Amino acid sequence: MPTAPATGPAAGPSLARFGLGTAAVGRPGYITLGRDLDLPAGRDVEALRERTHALLDAAYAAGVRYFDTARSYGRAEEFVGQWLAARPEAAPDVVVGSKWGYTYTADWRATGVAVHEVKEHSTAVFDRQVQETRALLGAWPQVYLVHSVTPDSPALTDPALHARLARLAADGVRIGLSTSGPAQAATVRAALEVTAQGRPLFAAVQSTWNLLEPSAGPALAEAHAAGWLVVVKEGMANGRLADRNATGPDTAALRALATRTGASCDALALAAAAAQPWADVVLSGAATVEQLASNLTAAGIGLAPADLAALAPLAEPAEAYWHTRAALPWA
Repeated sequence: MPTAPATGPAAGPSLARFGLGTAAVGRPGYITLGRDLDLPAGRDVEALRERTHALLDAAYAAGVRYFDTARSYGRAEEFVGQWLAARPEAAPDVVVGSKWGYTYTADWRATGVAVHEVKEHSTAVFDRQVQETRALLGAWPQVYLVHSVTPDSPALTDPALHARLARLAADGVRIGLSTSGPAQAATVRAALEVTAQGRPLFAAVQSTWNLLEPSAGPALAEAHAAGWLVVVKEGMANGRLADRNATGPDTAALRALATRTGASCDALALAAAAAQPWADVVLSGAATVEQLASNLTAAGIGLAPADLAALAPLAEPAEAYWHTRAALPWA
């Protein structure tokens, strides 16, 4: 399981601190800005399978060992499972995290879809999706998360669901949750209190943290201190912190640091996430091999405390950030 090695303020994070997420390439539609520039126009299953496998190959060759997927990412679990099956030499080194709780409903369309995915944290959905995940990945994922938990989710209160998750944990799977929305910190803290059979149930969390939305940081530090695996998602704010999009006055400090250091905005954004002492894995959501290579240059960036302080003014109120995210178009 990935852990956070000690780094000094001038040291870049280890590549083992970075992972690859497959949300942007497992289905034809997603909410990353500029995605229409990154993927083939047709986006048929074979084209995205090929793209996913190319990204996995490049990430593994670079030293990345954590791969993230989910039931709702179209056919991403299938693509990852096929990649693992074709590369048995890689399988022992790789940690796969997947998520259940959303059902993909877009029928392989990017636009013209009212609802792309439907969330339900019921025992019935768990019973169905956990078997689908196992069949597609070829084995249990090492990390299995309840997808997008909020404070009102039954995943925090349903004893029947907790019993099922505890049985999976007994089989050696690290059980956790992902979070979203302005109440991420409250969700993480509520999950820290959940027990099953007299023991803490959850041992992993995947949360949004980036320079625009850092509000979950203190709660994630508490989870890390409790021994949880902490995975950062959306470190580039769905593309808002990429070079081609970080053009407004709200990101001026990021561009100024990029100019001074010669680093790309995306690498600096991910390096800032990796600089958080509680962050075990920081995900790249790259849709091209070139984007992945740029993202992974974050491993060579050691941000000093003064650099992080200069970037702190990018933070938005959590409610405002999530309002903007909800308005991003699927494309």
